[in-house]
Amino acid sequence: MDALLVATAFIFGLAAQRLRLPPLVGFLLAGFVLQALGQTGGEALRVIADLGVTLLLFTIGLKLRVRSLGRPEIWAGTSLHAALMIALFTPVLLGVSALAGKAAGLDWTSALLLAFGMSFSSTVFAVKSLSENGDMGSMHGRVSIGILIMQDILAVLFLTFSTGKIPSPWSPLLVAGLLVARPALGWLLGRSGHGELVTLCGFFLALVVGAAGFSAVGLKSDLGALFVGVLVGYHPVSKELGKSLNGITDLLLVGFFLQVGLEGELTWKSLGWAGLMILLLPLKSIAFFLLLTRFRLRARSSWMSALTLSTYSEFGLIVMALGVAKGWISADWLVATAVALSLSFLILAPLNRRAERLYDPISDVLKRFEAKGRHPDDLPVRENGEQIAIFGMGRVGLAAYHALEGRYPGRVIGFDRDPKAVQLHREAERNVMLADATDSDFWEKVRPRDDIDLVILAMPKHKANVHAIETLKRHGFAGVVAATGKFSEEIQELRKLGVDTAFNLYAEAGSNFARHVFNVFNQQRPDLTQGSWKARAEGED
Repeated sequence: MDALLVATAFIFGLAAQRLRLPPLVGFLLAGFVLQALGQTGGEALRVIADLGVTLLLFTIGLKLRVRSLGRPEIWAGTSLHAALMIALFTPVLLGVSALAGKAAGLDWTSALLLAFGMSFSSTVFAVKSLSENGDMGSMHGRVSIGILIMQDILAVLFLTFSTGKIPSPWSPLLVAGLLVARPALGWLLGRSGHGELVTLCGFFLALVVGAAGFSAVGLKSDLGALFVGVLVGYHPVSKELGKSLNGITDLLLVGFFLQVGLEGELTWKSLGWAGLMILLLPLKSIAFFLLLTRFRLRARSSWMSALTLSTYSEFGLIVMALGVAKGWISADWLVATAVALSLSFLILAPLNRRAERLYDPISDVLKRFEAKGRHPDDLPVRENGEQIAIFGMGRVGLAAYHALEGRYPGRVIGFDRDPKAVQLHREAERNVMLADATDSDFWEKVRPRDDIDLVILAMPKHKANVHAIETLKRHGFAGVVAATGKFSEEIQELRKLGVDTAFNLYAEAGSNFARHVFNVFNQQRPDLTQGSWKARAEGED
């Protein structure tokens, strides 16, 4: 990217952030402004954007558990939603095409292709929104990611077979070889240390073993990155690898969002078609909500997932580009898809930030659509009247749990929104249950019981802690709230929100370490701590 692209992206991204919008909204606007100024992305920007999407799919693979794709709400929900969208969008597009005449350039084949592309949701937008809101580990976050993975697999398979290229006969051998080599890949990751080498190992696995390997045998490179990410996701170092790649991936994805804005020339005709696509957007939300409630997800989880998935997709752009290259659809629809994709981001970004607030006033209406029965990953029932609740049972939460349980036995309960983590804690005979502190339904469920006196928010994502505090406020929680942060600006934000105490993990860790060292030193060499050091200190005074 040249200096103008970088400067424009930064200025618009910063402006969006100051307006409390995700920076990606600013990057999209920057792309449109640059396009209006006659700028083009060029090959370098395309390479950067492709690298960003490839690394994004690799990091998703690191977090993906294949077993989760077998849940009915994932595989069946994705398939039914795609079929429903094609069935709804196709006649609407053909009807408008008939009114517009030759200007639309749509027949049954092109309308089906366009409807198929419109059925997908943006992986990039959803992952960024969930990450920024601290919702990746939530119930609706896991469901959304699972559906997106299924959509990506469908899109990659379509693109693979639509190009007319038959995968190489060696492709099954490559897949089988990678499955056999899974322990070796894990060994390689484990031997990469904890610095820049582990990041470089991630690039090697994603871009060389996965992307280049699959591309060499006629398979989609992005699918290869996702596949290899799943293979090594079991390894303990995979979490560290994902964190080391996050910043690089975010930077490369700036190129992707700029490229979307730079895609094609804006005309009134393309804007009109984009407007039609935006008018159809609520159908995606409604369909997702109704389908997910049929699979026994609560109204709140279905609502949050529906908002997360209610965008158009970058894969839709890729499908349209293929259609234009094959002569199946006119180029105007490619530009219209790019504009509709960008507008869907602009519309859904602020809605996702306020999803919980929007849900509360209409929760009673939405709950009427819930199916009977309870999802296995749904809210628990608190039975023992505990008075201290710890949300986030990672290292910090677990340490707090042990300290408080030792002092107030039987009064402490831990909550985590990762079912696997909860299972491990319960196997260790800890009083830990599945719940989400940002979930309004959870607080409605526990308030009629014995009131919780103390809430400790120890979730690793700052935004998750912030949203939990806002949820507590909306539900009139009157107890003591303590929260953790890693940076001074996070501590300041927590205090502005009115928490009773905010604990800076990094600063307090250093203070506690120094205190621990001094206590040990005092026990080992009391002559120094009480003698020469004391005299020296008095002399300095």
